[in-house]
Amino acid sequence: MANQQKKRINSKAAQTALAFSSLILLIIIFTIASSSFLTAGNIVTILLMTAVNGILAVGITFIIITGGIDLSVGTVMTFGSVITAFVISNLSMPIAIGILAGILAGVLCGFVNGISVTKLHLPPFIATLGMMNVTKGLNLIVSGARPIYFAEKPEFTRIATTMVFGIPVGVLIFFVSALVAVFILSKTVIGRYAFAIGSNEEATRLSGINTDGWKIAIYSMSGAFFGLGGVVMASRVASAQPSLGVGYEMDAIAAAVIGGASLSGGEGSILGTIIGAFIITVLTNGLRILSVPQEWQMVVTGLIVIGAVYLDIVRRRVK
Repeated sequence: MANQQKKRINSKAAQTALAFSSLILLIIIFTIASSSFLTAGNIVTILLMTAVNGILAVGITFIIITGGIDLSVGTVMTFGSVITAFVISNLSMPIAIGILAGILAGVLCGFVNGISVTKLHLPPFIATLGMMNVTKGLNLIVSGARPIYFAEKPEFTRIATTMVFGIPVGVLIFFVSALVAVFILSKTVIGRYAFAIGSNEEATRLSGINTDGWKIAIYSMSGAFFGLGGVVMASRVASAQPSLGVGYEMDAIAAAVIGGASLSGGEGSILGTIIGAFIITVLTNGLRILSVPQEWQMVVTGLIVIGAVYLDIVRRRVK
């Protein structure tokens, strides 16, 4: 048992080192290719771009470790931003209440996903695909199919972009969220059970652990990260855009997989996911600076995801 744990730690360290090396290589390539890449302004842009996707990726890492998947990440994030904006602007409630409402909206969606997977026995792919469409519709209903602006509370729009020690607050929120996630995954029962469920759910259940209850808790907790991502997004773009969010799930999943999380479950780390999120952002930003058309940016990102998943399959076969 100790040898297996040691092998898992060594494998995780090797995967993280590989991802970090890839990130450094990308930075070097784009720095050489364009003098506009490694500038103070562009670094801040990269950090802000990574903040939202990073929070989403951290949240979905827990789900992937259990062997699940969540395709509703992007629309749940948007739901969080729409609820936040509706509470603050339409109901004229305090900003803190709006932020809490946005996070709780994500928790509710995660809870429903967890119930669908555990009690209705729906495959995670189908359950979260359904939630993606539900929240897509709710976003339009709550917002009236129009963007909601923070005209009466402009201070909310400055939360994500206000600079503290040269770093936007939205980025600091991302870093704090990541630290909390590291603690949860490595030091708490929910983290240990996430790995146990992903490694062998049946054995975990037979050992007396309520796997259904813990999976519901994990999906709900991940929903909190998605809702928080929606709050940061709403502040960053100074509005809640009901049609925003589609496609964010792929970037979040890609970040987790590139960082070493296995779609088969049982493996993953928050540090690796953060590095993966930066790889996605640096790649997108660098290609944009080089004036590569957006459609080709999507092709490159897709190929990277396929490559990361294939490497994970090869790695598991070797084990």
